[in-house]
Amino acid sequence: MKEHSGRLRRRTFKSGTISYTGADQIDCIVRNISETGACIQIESSAAIPNRFILVINKALYLCHVEWRAGRRLGVRFETP
Repeated sequence: MKEHSGRLRRRTFKSGTISYTGADQIDCIVRNISETGACIQIESSAAIPNRFILVINKALYLCHVEWRAGRRLGVRFETP
């Protein structure tokens, strides 16, 4: 996959959860990750908002969607 961020990302295949509006959650797969962002893949074609919390192994990341391609999303981690 083309690298959009310009940062070196490590390939991974971790399960994660996208959380938004309090109770809404969607399972996802984290395909690659770096210090500043990640590429995630969702199972469904659900409408994902531009900002959400990504949970990976109990770690929380506030994310902003940088790009969308089919079921994949490129996200940038925001600092709280």
